[in-house]
Amino acid sequence: MRVLLVIDQFEDPTNGTTISARRFAVALRERGHEVRVACCRGAVRPGDAAHETSADDVVHYRLEALGVPGFNRVIAGQGWVLAQPDDDVLRDALGWADVAHVMSPFWLGSRAKRLADALGVPSTAAFHVQPENVTYSLGLGRVAPLNDLVYAVFRPFYDRFGHVHCPSRFIAGELRDHRYRATLHVVSNGVDPGFVPRTVPKSADLAGRFVITMTGRLSREKRQDVLLDAVGRSRHADRIQLVLAGRGPLAERYAQQGASLPHPPRIGFLAQDSLRDVLAMSDLYVHAADAEIEALGCLEAVATGLVPVISDSRASATGQFALDERSLFRAGDAADLARAIDYWIEHDEERTRMGAAYAAVGREHALDVCVPQIEEMLRQAVLEGGGAVDPAPVDRDDAAGRAPGRSHER
Repeated sequence: MRVLLVIDQFEDPTNGTTISARRFAVALRERGHEVRVACCRGAVRPGDAAHETSADDVVHYRLEALGVPGFNRVIAGQGWVLAQPDDDVLRDALGWADVAHVMSPFWLGSRAKRLADALGVPSTAAFHVQPENVTYSLGLGRVAPLNDLVYAVFRPFYDRFGHVHCPSRFIAGELRDHRYRATLHVVSNGVDPGFVPRTVPKSADLAGRFVITMTGRLSREKRQDVLLDAVGRSRHADRIQLVLAGRGPLAERYAQQGASLPHPPRIGFLAQDSLRDVLAMSDLYVHAADAEIEALGCLEAVATGLVPVISDSRASATGQFALDERSLFRAGDAADLARAIDYWIEHDEERTRMGAAYAAVGREHALDVCVPQIEEMLRQAVLEGGGAVDPAPVDRDDAAGRAPGRSHER
């Protein structure tokens, strides 16, 4: 198939959606498909997902950036860049494609869908932008009616598609609860094959310390502040070295918050090779986010054999990866997180045993398991043909027994 990926941001991989899209493009090409990308013009910064730059030559259709007065702060806070639609560019792109996969619901995605329908090009969509990503940036993430409003704003866009990819059962359930009508395909974004169990000697700055890592944007909904607080409350604070792998608007605030810890945190974006090394030197992974559609960073850590401790937030899918209650803590509760951290520090043998079980969870979500399922969704769309659709609600889950949904609450 000739697959066109339509996504606002592809060349500057600063968020999980972009990184997933780049991996998806590479994986589809490895399976014999032709892939091109329509996205905002951008440049890769030094160190950004360097091992994945082989995906860059798929970008054939570059568009200019779009500014949105009044919302530019929110957009930048999430590490997003929006693309200005250009009908000539999009018609050229769609004229080449057998199927278009639209990965963001903003101006570019909406215009691409309308043109695809007009040209008779089959199209599918992916749901990657959680309303809480928007509302937390405004300081209103816990205002449920506002999150419901964002779901309502997105719904007309997604209801124009017959098939929508959802990275977790959690987000598929949210779409059903908000009366989205498309066939929903629940498939993980997939773990890169480079994330496997291994250990390397700890670097000099980590030697002799219990290393706890969390990956993700340094933004409000990710709640690194709770983790910093928990480390300070731990009975073993003098042993803990925290690594916050990511960039974002709260980096300076978190550096100040962590300055009083016995070992101030290491904070900053890590290229994929460096991230794999840090995970191999880590003893525990924590994911404190209040809102997540999947949390690929947590999956990557789990795939390396790290035991996770995960927030049980109602707005996060990540709790599905917890194999038992010892890997969950009450959302936003630093004292409860400190309790869980102390348990795993004090039970080395059990942490080693459970690490092997968690590595098996990572293998269940491997990219080569997930990509064929997305590929099948694209084939279905091609067989059904292009043009506008009148979808009926259907859910198509991932492979039986894979990514079982678990309660995130206690």
